[in-house]
Amino acid sequence: MIYCRFKRDKQQTITMLEVSGHANAGPYGSDIVCAAVSAIVISTINGIEKLSGVAPILDIDNDNEGYIYLSVREDLTTDEALVTQILLENAVLGLQDIQENYGEFVEVSHID
Repeated sequence: MIYCRFKRDKQQTITMLEVSGHANAGPYGSDIVCAAVSAIVISTINGIEKLSGVAPILDIDNDNEGYIYLSVREDLTTDEALVTQILLENAVLGLQDIQENYGEFVEVSHID
C-alpha cells in the first residue's frame, strides 16, 4: 500500500507531503500504480524547484519502502508560495484520482 499524507496549516495551506510504501499492484518494473504515484510526486517536486525557483526541503529514501518527505519552506515570497501551493494542490487531485481507481493500493489522507 502506498500512503500519501498531506498536512495543512490553519489557513489550509499545504505544508507537508509524505509518501511511503509500495503498491505491489504488479511485478517490479511493471507496476502502473507505483509508476503513476511516482510520476505525480516527482513531477510536483521538479515543478516546485523549476517554477518557483526554490527547492522544497526533502528527505528521500528509496531503500526503505520508497519514502519521500517534502516540507514547504517558510521563507517563500508570495509568488513562490503561490506556485508551490498550486502544484501541491494539483498533486492532491492527481493522487486522489489514483486512489479512486486503485484504492486497494493507494491511500491519500490529510493529517493534523
